[in-house]
Amino acid sequence: MGTSVYLFSGGQLRRKDNTLVFESPDGTKYLPVENIQEIYLFGEVDLTKSLLEFCSQKEILLHIFNSEYEYYMGTFYPREHLNAGHVTVKQVEYYLDPQRRLDLARRFVEGAARNMLQVLKYYRNRGKKVEGHLERIQELEGKIPETAEVPALMALEGNIREQYYRAFDAIVLQEDFQFDRRTRRPPENHLNTLISFGNSLLYSAVLRETYKTHLDPRIGYLHTSNYRRFSLNLDVAEIFKPILVDRLIFTVLGKKMITRRDFDAKLEGIYLKESGRKVFVSEWERRLGTTIRHRSIGREVSYRRLIRLELYKLEKHLVEGEEYRPFVAQW
Repeated sequence: MGTSVYLFSGGQLRRKDNTLVFESPDGTKYLPVENIQEIYLFGEVDLTKSLLEFCSQKEILLHIFNSEYEYYMGTFYPREHLNAGHVTVKQVEYYLDPQRRLDLARRFVEGAARNMLQVLKYYRNRGKKVEGHLERIQELEGKIPETAEVPALMALEGNIREQYYRAFDAIVLQEDFQFDRRTRRPPENHLNTLISFGNSLLYSAVLRETYKTHLDPRIGYLHTSNYRRFSLNLDVAEIFKPILVDRLIFTVLGKKMITRRDFDAKLEGIYLKESGRKVFVSEWERRLGTTIRHRSIGREVSYRRLIRLELYKLEKHLVEGEEYRPFVAQW
């Protein structure tokens, strides 16, 4: 399994012979490319055409974040080497068929809702007062099968997630990290900043795993493919947000690994300092590498591998007609 590299400070990333070099005020860092599969760029980093050609040749993805607020800006996605025409045709067929697209979109929302419920049940069993939110999400989940259009399904998913996020206050129990309401670009409080940052890392991770399959990341089903470069990774990420991003947020806050001191406020909103980002991505990599017992295949798999397996399941649904059932955590 390849590694991820995170570059936080400004500088220049360039090719040197058969490796990569990052030059910054902190010094020169050599990045052997043999095991690198993706690089995250957070600071002001200068790139060259020869670097991009080299990354394409070595199949390395570059995830670029806004240097001021660390928004996810986009990914340099090397030329696909595994895309298969018949898979792309099937993806398009499902997208253009309203009923088949709706069916897949419902499955993504169902998977997301059930994992949210699992998270809330976990904390309810540990004395957290989330019962009202849990019951409301269960009520909203019951409306998924009867929702007849994708835009309405997106709205329903938004309502489910809003109820779920409102349970965070009862789980976190920290005055500095109150949810209030979901805000983005920029986040308006500390908890929203962590949610946005974690979700961006997850979108990038799913995109990286998609690159290793036959699937075309531009063709999603819950998220429309009309106005964005990638959408399939957004669909699949919905399933994993509760068990990867949100559980991680509860961990770093519960253990006081990230505190209010790791944030800065600007006129437009709140952003995470480098100190906080480093802690978060370190725990993120640790969580992606954590293994669980996979009931279907009967062996231990990492969460990163679990994302790849989810994409394989989707591909089998599209190509072989094997019913896609989203992953739902068992704890």
